[in-house]
Amino acid sequence: MTRHELRTARRQLNRHLQHQHAIQVQQRLSRHHWWLSAQHIAVYWPTDGELDPRPLLQHAHLHGKTCYLPVLKPQQTRWGRGKLWFARYRPGDRLQPNRFGIPEPSSRELRLPWQLDLILLPLVGFDADAHRLGMGGGFYDRTLAPLQSRHSGRRPHLIGIAHECQRMAGIVPKLWDIPLDAVVSECRIYPRKSPAAMTLL
Repeated sequence: MTRHELRTARRQLNRHLQHQHAIQVQQRLSRHHWWLSAQHIAVYWPTDGELDPRPLLQHAHLHGKTCYLPVLKPQQTRWGRGKLWFARYRPGDRLQPNRFGIPEPSSRELRLPWQLDLILLPLVGFDADAHRLGMGGGFYDRTLAPLQSRHSGRRPHLIGIAHECQRMAGIVPKLWDIPLDAVVSECRIYPRKSPAAMTLL
């Protein structure tokens, strides 16, 4: 399936199914130790039929966790061009659209990826081995690339969340693709086939 076909499939889900899937993912993921042990969690603001992580955001807020949303920073920042920061977000905080029309918080409480415990990523498609097909802009891959070379210290768990209709038969990852630890849909958790990820089974 092409990106266009996958995006069309998720957009065609009605409001009831969208909400039901979001609740099912929240219930499934919030029981696992990666979520339970995480204090600083990045989510995203859903657009274009993406699975809605806001039930997870509300659950995190109720349990005293600190949440962040991705923000695009000006290209001249020392963090680098085309990368994301993560700004603190509390339910009810004011949001403003970025240049792609995606709402972002205006908070100045910013973190880089390795300062987080868990990052939930949107995706266009995925396979049963937790390979991710993104939108094609490369923002997350560029942002998370430094984690590949951090052999010690803090590294967040990376989990994609998606509708089951976005699952593909197989994805051949590119050299620059950042591997996820798992993908969660309304049906199940798909862990990356590695010893660390198998603890999710």
